[in-house]
Amino acid sequence: MLLLISPINTQEAREAITGGADIVDVKNPKEGSLGANFPWVIKNIREITPKDMQVSATLGDVPYKPGTVSLAAAGAIVSGADYVKVGLYGTKNYSEAVEVMENVVRTVNEFNSDAIVVASGYADAHRVGAVDPMEIPQVAADSGADLAMVDTAVKDGKTLFDFMDEDALSQFTDKTHDYGLKSALAGSVTQEQLAILAGLGCDVVGIRGAACVGGDRNSGTIHHEAVAKLKQMV
Repeated sequence: MLLLISPINTQEAREAITGGADIVDVKNPKEGSLGANFPWVIKNIREITPKDMQVSATLGDVPYKPGTVSLAAAGAIVSGADYVKVGLYGTKNYSEAVEVMENVVRTVNEFNSDAIVVASGYADAHRVGAVDPMEIPQVAADSGADLAMVDTAVKDGKTLFDFMDEDALSQFTDKTHDYGLKSALAGSVTQEQLAILAGLGCDVVGIRGAACVGGDRNSGTIHHEAVAKLKQMV
């Protein structure tokens, strides 16, 4: 299981790198769960990240606007992202989600066919009107994406497990693997929950809050010691 840590700037990225993160995931919590950061931040973080360490970039909690999202994907790739992560926030059903993801996949392949495309749904999709998270593995497979992910849309202290129990998460992971894709789980994941996620067989675990001083994704900052502890646990 790979450890994905989500910094918001180069200072936090250095902490994630020093702590031994497997994937440095550039995001901006001010713009939401999978809020997008600026192209120059992605570029600067890619420049300070070792070549053998991958950089991910979130495109945001995206609307149902395939063209807009595709343009964002191009920007992330040009800025140096190895992973492009799409939060399917404004897509209300399978068809809309596939349409967005198909165009993102086509865009990414135009610029860097080696880059990894992530289709991300939300465990609490019912709270924001997004596509059912259990449809995300099929959305990823049918659109040509590489990885299916589930996160939480609303960051109010509740975790992934408040909306999907172990059985549901196991089904999500198994379904993703049945399609020949990799799975990722995130959503205010705590240290105590890492062993459970590993046992479910997920390929990537996404963390920000638990890697921050004080455990707060918004007011805290990522610290290398917290990252190193998480890495050791993983």
